[in-house]
Amino acid sequence: MSLIPRDSLFDIDRFFNDFWAPANREQNVGSFFSPRVDIREKGKHYEITAELPGVDKKDIKVSVNNGLLTIEAELNQEDKEEKEGRVIRQERRYGRFLRSFNLGGDVHQEDIKASFKDGVLTLEAPKAEEKAPQQRHIEVK
Repeated sequence: MSLIPRDSLFDIDRFFNDFWAPANREQNVGSFFSPRVDIREKGKHYEITAELPGVDKKDIKVSVNNGLLTIEAELNQEDKEEKEGRVIRQERRYGRFLRSFNLGGDVHQEDIKASFKDGVLTLEAPKAEEKAPQQRHIEVK
């Protein structure tokens, strides 16, 4: 299993979004960003945990397509009217979360399980059983 880095040269969408973004990145709060992810190998499965703070369970989409596991979520900014002040600094991010992983051939894709608790998405991806090479006798004629 390998991580496809979302900040790499191959992330064309991000390249074009960042190219036109203002110099002050803190003002660019409505953009696409990647959640923090941990991947652990645990016996017969891989465990992938992703931080999705402030996201509702109903807004998370996990999919597998041709060996590519994708985690997506959308976090919308609440529209608040400030009555007694103004926002000086806003560091919380809003927008679309996206992270993808190449599962390779060693994961049984049909049995991946997902759970979500306290802003953390946990995926359990069972390893595919390794088949021992079969040995057979070939008769020489």
